[in-house]
Amino acid sequence: MRRYITFVNTIYFILISFLVNSFVLVKASPLLLIPIIPLFILLNIIPGIRPHGTKTLRIRLCNHGSVLLTLFAFSLIPSIIWHILLAIRTIPESYTILLFSALYCTISSAVIFWNGILCLYFTSTQMGIKWRVIGALCGMIPILNLMVLTKLIRITSREVEFEIEKETVSHNPELANICKTKYPIVLIHGIFFRDSNIFNYWGRVPHTLKLHGAVIHYGQHQSALTIKESARELAYKIKLIIERTGCEKVNIIAHSKGGLDCRYAISEFGIAPYIASLTTINTPHRGCIFAEKLLYAMPENVKNKVASAYNATLRAIGDETPDFLAAVNDLTAESCKKLNEKLSFPSGIYTQSVGSVMTNPHSGRFPLNLSYRYVKNFDGENDGLVGESSFAWGEKYTLLRTNGKRGISHGDMIDLNRENIDDFDVRAFYTELVSDIREKGL
Repeated sequence: MRRYITFVNTIYFILISFLVNSFVLVKASPLLLIPIIPLFILLNIIPGIRPHGTKTLRIRLCNHGSVLLTLFAFSLIPSIIWHILLAIRTIPESYTILLFSALYCTISSAVIFWNGILCLYFTSTQMGIKWRVIGALCGMIPILNLMVLTKLIRITSREVEFEIEKETVSHNPELANICKTKYPIVLIHGIFFRDSNIFNYWGRVPHTLKLHGAVIHYGQHQSALTIKESARELAYKIKLIIERTGCEKVNIIAHSKGGLDCRYAISEFGIAPYIASLTTINTPHRGCIFAEKLLYAMPENVKNKVASAYNATLRAIGDETPDFLAAVNDLTAESCKKLNEKLSFPSGIYTQSVGSVMTNPHSGRFPLNLSYRYVKNFDGENDGLVGESSFAWGEKYTLLRTNGKRGISHGDMIDLNRENIDDFDVRAFYTELVSDIREKGL
């Protein structure tokens, strides 16, 4: 298959190199435009549009863009050589043929380039904002633009290969029911986010779990309330899920503050009989010392302004009664200590916790790459927000690390940036997590 792809791409390269440098032939015989124009259009549509192993339009277009940009980059070499030879032949007798040929080549190559780059900008998840901005800023800087282009092609080519591999595994009939738990899964978000159909808090995870047989529901609670009020909402939502589906119980997977909300709901709002298992992901069970220090160090007027701005934003995304300061204050080490003294441990419910740590923040995504060092001063090893010492809770505790320099951030654990991280496949992690719950008969 690889040999076939290489052969086809070589043919595309030869044809594109010929077409973008065909001005001299067109000048001699304008009728050549009749076959050249349709062929040029086809070469802007066909390459890379049907990669083997995927039916996903996004991946097809991403691969299409990557292939076109690769062909564009390689076609620059024969174009430069051809115009050097043309210059030797025409100068000093005539400049017009050289100038018009260069203009013809530039416009043709620009069509191929913009076709490819727009496909990548609109479809790639791994480029992120960072490389999109770098690509835009360096686009007009000679040599540097080619270096950035090479990086973008490498990123998107790896993305296509990885996604095709994931798609192949996800559609394997033998794995169709490995996440088909006895009771449905309820995903509970953390602070300052809402469940949304437009931008799923859990990234690509729910889709993957569904492909493997899982039934997924969401907490649908407000994003910035005290733990008590969030727990009250969640208790109502979970009872509603039970009533509407007749499922008897649910398995909860809760991220960040959502884990504390669920613990409170189980302990204080009577939903323990409806819960089969509770898994907390990067939850600050013992709070965040850095949050405490930040609240106490921040001037009162600054805190109020920040809170007002956040509350206004949260109302815009659907919260009815957001309370930024109350929600953050509940995550301090002092507040969580009081919480742990109050809450009873859920008996008869399988409980486990998962945490992760970053090892080198430089390659992480904003803003956790900046907060990591500040949090480390107070909480030690951390995920950019929560210290490792705060994660452990329940019958089983799993700490995730990577062998690489990157590590796994608070946002990486919910696939917030849809990023493929070396040594950590977030979709595979949740597939294994839910499969293990299924094996326990839950």
